[in-house]
Amino acid sequence: MNCLIVDDEYMARLLLEEYVRKVPQLTLLASCENALEAFHRLKTEQIDILFLDIQMPHLNGLDFVQTLQQKPAIIFTTAYSEYAVEGFRLNAIDYLLKPFSFERFVQAVSKATDYVQYRQPSA
Repeated sequence: MNCLIVDDEYMARLLLEEYVRKVPQLTLLASCENALEAFHRLKTEQIDILFLDIQMPHLNGLDFVQTLQQKPAIIFTTAYSEYAVEGFRLNAIDYLLKPFSFERFVQAVSKATDYVQYRQPSA
């Protein structure tokens, strides 16, 4: 599963990158510090899972998701619990509240993997 990390916090990106490297079925294609940078990646690469922060400069994660026509499996990674309902309204697969454990990360990835495999057409 190709994944993309979008978070304006450097340390949060590093932790997510470390977690992604520990999961054999995940391939990190890029780690972006804002939604505008991620928008280009989503247009040019096949992204299956998007790890997305909410509070970011220029364009927040919730607004960013609304701009996407074709959405990957979205896992919000944020320190703000108050956006959870809105996140799920936007069909997020999961909502990881920072700081989250590796075990919780794996649970979210498992849900996202099931979702991506379910969406793929049968051969």
